[in-house]
Amino acid sequence: MIDKAKVQLEKLTAHRHANRDRQTKSLFDDNPDRFNDFSATSNGLLFDYSKCNLTTETMELLFDLAREAKVSEKREALFAGEAINTTENRAVQHMALRNMSGEPVMIDGKDVMPDILTVRNNMAQFAESVRSGKIAGQGGKFTDIVNIGIGGSDLGPVMATAALGPFHDGPKTHFVSNVDGADILEVLKKIDPATTLFIVASKTFTTQETMTNANTAREWLVKALGEEAVVNQFAALSTALDKTSAFGIADDRAFGFWDWVGGRYSIWSAIGLSLMIAVGPKRFDEFLSGAHAVDQHFQTAPDNENLPMLMALIGIWHRNSCGYDTHAVLPYDQYLHRFPAYLQQLDMESNGKRIDVSGQPVDHETGPVVWGEPGTNGQHAFYQLIHQGTSIIPADFLIAAEAVEPVGDHHQKLVANAFAQTEALMVGKSEEQVRSELAAKGIDADAIDKLAPHKVFPGNRPTCTFMYPKLTPFVLGQLVALYEHKVFVQGAIWNINSYDQWGVELGKELAGELLPVVKGEQKPTGRNSSTAGLVDAFHAMRK
Repeated sequence: MIDKAKVQLEKLTAHRHANRDRQTKSLFDDNPDRFNDFSATSNGLLFDYSKCNLTTETMELLFDLAREAKVSEKREALFAGEAINTTENRAVQHMALRNMSGEPVMIDGKDVMPDILTVRNNMAQFAESVRSGKIAGQGGKFTDIVNIGIGGSDLGPVMATAALGPFHDGPKTHFVSNVDGADILEVLKKIDPATTLFIVASKTFTTQETMTNANTAREWLVKALGEEAVVNQFAALSTALDKTSAFGIADDRAFGFWDWVGGRYSIWSAIGLSLMIAVGPKRFDEFLSGAHAVDQHFQTAPDNENLPMLMALIGIWHRNSCGYDTHAVLPYDQYLHRFPAYLQQLDMESNGKRIDVSGQPVDHETGPVVWGEPGTNGQHAFYQLIHQGTSIIPADFLIAAEAVEPVGDHHQKLVANAFAQTEALMVGKSEEQVRSELAAKGIDADAIDKLAPHKVFPGNRPTCTFMYPKLTPFVLGQLVALYEHKVFVQGAIWNINSYDQWGVELGKELAGELLPVVKGEQKPTGRNSSTAGLVDAFHAMRK
């Protein structure tokens, strides 16, 4: 962290300690207009952070921290296409993929928009041809699409395709990612080889899990339909045309993207092809437009109205000044059931770093553990810990004002639960209230003494709430882009590189070394006794 930013963070921490006993609910008593003062909007989306334990003074200290960390300058470098991914000497320009302005985007002195538009147009033509049946399988019009990828080549399409389920009017989509054979076998059981299109998503066409699954799918298809089916029923999201061609995929069915597009930021690129086929190019463009609107908002809105800035700074307050280790994302929208998992990668792979951009160990906490499930399921699972556990867990609640597909009063009940949870987490319930309630039920004093401590809710648990009119493609694009830019701001303040991911490499390397050992082709010589013992036990159990 930059020295001046460190000083500012120390001021924030001192401010936190000076106000550590403050109750959030008292802030509403002090300021009846707190909701309006501590909420912001952008393009119809509302962000309410009034239930977090912070004041105007806190926010000013946080805005000062952003200035000292030079967030504005780093944001300009991001959008200017500078190589802010310093360990790989790459620009970070996933925003260009959803640039709907008609303006150029420069990277290394070249306008990249013509190439982007060419790929997007090729995707659209292919998607429409698949959807109409102009491009078909041996058995006719495609009924099923199977996306084979992992990481960003899976989590983004899975999340977005689920989120926009009500807008599907194309073939049914399936996703395979895990190298565990059960993943692909369960999909193969559900589909007809003659009417299935496989999309293999791997930039290099070498990712072990993806290519293992792709080869299994290929063998299954060839066994059913013959070798000639491969060229008709496979497409690739890759720039390694030599490898895709060797696999049997025609060049005009390989859709590329660029090294300035990180995997976890790639849903906007050719990686979104399965989504485009499911909902159509027009709705895919609406998805891009929602994200583009956030890009513009992020660049132009003042800090106190800038949603990604506010999200990031509140997260810094919770992580660094308050010491909260985790962050829950709780969508009260069933179609967003994969959104927390998507944000896990976006946030934890980006900001799970212990080394700053200069190569020095950081002396502060960085990314939190991100997790969550949709409501109301979570209420009957882990909310006990959030309400009465020893850890304080900040949480984001996401709520649609209107259901995409309303059923009776389901949506009103869902929203009532969301509002109730954020209020309960803030206000809690005192022992005095508990005793009064128990006494009103006629419970005797001894029983009250025993039971009362268990029914006390400490409250003062922070939540933020996003509310949007309805979960449309445009709104989904907004939500994803908001969290992307939040991650950027936090990485800028922590002075880390949010766009590399060296931490995933070591396990891959060791897996490659261990594969012949696991297959029994080599002995586990030189391995620690645990690994060697596990290998021996594995082979013994298979006899």
